[in-house]
Amino acid sequence: MMRPIHDKPGRVRRLLSPGTLRASLVTPLALLGFAGTHSVLAAESTSATGTLDTITVTASRIEQPHFDQSSSVSVVNRDTIDMVSAVHVSELLTRVPGVWVTRNNGQEHLTAIRSPVLTGAGSCGAFFVAEHGVPVRPTGFCNVNQLFDINTEQAGRIEVLRGPGTALHSSDAVHGVINVISEAPAAQWEVRVAAEAGPNDYGRVKLSLSDSADHHGYRINFNGASDGGYQDDSGFDQQKLNARFDYEGRQWSSFSLLSASNLNQETAGYVAGTDAYKDEDLRESNPNPEAYRDSQSLRWQTHFERQLANEDLLLITPYARHSRMEFLMHFLPGQPVEENGQNSLGLQTSYLTSPHPDLVLTQGLDLELTDAVLKQTQESPFLWFTPEGKQYDYEVQARLLAGFVTADYQWTEPMTLSAGLRFETLKYDYDNRMLSGNTDADGNPCVNTNTGATGCRYTRPEDRSDGFENLSANLGLVYRHSAAVIGSARLSHGFRAPQATELYRLQQGQLIANLDSEEINGVELGLKGQLQQASYELVAYYMKKNNVIFQSSERLNLDNGQTRHYGLEYELFWQWAAHWDVGASGSFAHHRYASNVSSPGASASLQTEGNEIVSAPHRMGSVELGWVPQANTRVALQWVTMGKYYTDLENNYSYPGHDLLHLRLRHQVNPSLELGLRIQNLTDRDYAERADYSAFAGERYFVGQPRSLYADAEFRF
Repeated sequence: MMRPIHDKPGRVRRLLSPGTLRASLVTPLALLGFAGTHSVLAAESTSATGTLDTITVTASRIEQPHFDQSSSVSVVNRDTIDMVSAVHVSELLTRVPGVWVTRNNGQEHLTAIRSPVLTGAGSCGAFFVAEHGVPVRPTGFCNVNQLFDINTEQAGRIEVLRGPGTALHSSDAVHGVINVISEAPAAQWEVRVAAEAGPNDYGRVKLSLSDSADHHGYRINFNGASDGGYQDDSGFDQQKLNARFDYEGRQWSSFSLLSASNLNQETAGYVAGTDAYKDEDLRESNPNPEAYRDSQSLRWQTHFERQLANEDLLLITPYARHSRMEFLMHFLPGQPVEENGQNSLGLQTSYLTSPHPDLVLTQGLDLELTDAVLKQTQESPFLWFTPEGKQYDYEVQARLLAGFVTADYQWTEPMTLSAGLRFETLKYDYDNRMLSGNTDADGNPCVNTNTGATGCRYTRPEDRSDGFENLSANLGLVYRHSAAVIGSARLSHGFRAPQATELYRLQQGQLIANLDSEEINGVELGLKGQLQQASYELVAYYMKKNNVIFQSSERLNLDNGQTRHYGLEYELFWQWAAHWDVGASGSFAHHRYASNVSSPGASASLQTEGNEIVSAPHRMGSVELGWVPQANTRVALQWVTMGKYYTDLENNYSYPGHDLLHLRLRHQVNPSLELGLRIQNLTDRDYAERADYSAFAGERYFVGQPRSLYADAEFRF
């Protein structure tokens, strides 16, 4: 019977730090990550061993024990994914310290990893979102909502690297990496069918088919969900598909993954007014019943792996992606419609060799080619500066080429050093497919007939080419005093090339955006270990980001902003009795402006230096109490806490934060039937998923849903 690739202990891991791994692979360590990494229906096996040997691939593209890494990586495992049965991916990632994936409406979201929730110019592309290490969107063409393209509902696990990525990550891994790993094929024939129901006409079906024989294995996962929406005239229909095929031959092993998604959403906008989320009538209203979002994506990758005669390892991953999206920009004057799409091909390569028993070198090349289009059209005029018709219509072809090298050295028996270097070049060729300049689609200037003022809101640059070259480096150290005390330190540097929209989707008469790449420098110190039935991880970090891209009060895209980020993150897990466990994770942090910036509609002389960045809570956390009354039942009570954060640049307006309780139950009736029940927002708390302040609308909120009951049943054959 075949063993799925990435489930082969010893073969790849031996290469990663030869001296260390030969000694340490027999020393298991609990995943340092609370109940989120705890087995749902197999607590007694965990209790018996008191350990979990956790393997991740995000930092190095190959299997590596968690405790051998200087990077801060957390894992949400398959058991937790089943237990939570998330309607929105934010429900899963509350368990990861320093991470806030805030739900907007429907399946939309914004992300924070060791950062504030980033919005507006400079916000897109701060996080590397991937499947098996392959980014979901092409470099330079991000989508802040791109997590909704991935089948997280049926993933094998989700790995989150907090802080700047490693030398193996391309541009955009500035604040962190979210890497979704698909579920491997089953060892024998398996069919799982699940049905779920909840409030507001919510329903979802899941199907999983899998089998393995000889050298082959496959798994097909599908889920489809429909939600009538809590707010008026809102809701979504969404379908996701993964098809994975594994092969293990005498010389080559591989797995192929085909992923597809479709989203049709009726979007609800902000509700406005002080504490509007507490008003029963307002919170169920939809100020933008006309808003919608339609998005489709298709992705393929094949990961080839060959063990050479001298035990060197060759990894080759070709991939292709296609995406299309259309949505009403209800948050802009005139409510234009954006249509965008990308087709891309890429190749990732890695070659691992061990020239010395205590040294492993990894080198490789990454290549990516992208053809992207964007069109923005407005049906009718809105005031004098936003005329009807096309506002943008352009094509951008992009080429990315990068080379990297990393070294892992077993300096002494307890100490491992790692270092990495990456050089990357990104080229854009921009083709404006309509009139250039600051006019309407027919070349007419925008004129205010009352004042004589001129100037359209949108500007289209002339055809041009732009290139960005970036060099990043990182250095790490791990010191293993014992299984109970493992120290680590890491210096890291990340970068983010300007996105195509920041270069070519200009406003307010700006004909050229002379932008440089954003850069971030970080240092972190970590301590982790295991004490009998308890495990822990503590990380302190400091980061400074330069050339931060933002939009000025004149709507110019500028790149001279600076920000500072520092905090303390923790993950704890303790099985304090045979049937009881408790896990906690969270962060205490400050995210501050280190320079003066401004926003559209505000004074250009705002004194923001030293202020807290918008949407940056001082504290976030999750505590989960688990009870396993019998081997086939688990009950979990989760407390999610969010601290106060400011909603405007001058720190005059704020959201007080909230505390939520969620209760979940899973019970395996027999080998063929498993039942689930969960109550979200158990105490029926009025809260906002995210609060914001606008100079035009004042305080506004994405509304959190009231107490909600969900039930599901899964059948296995």
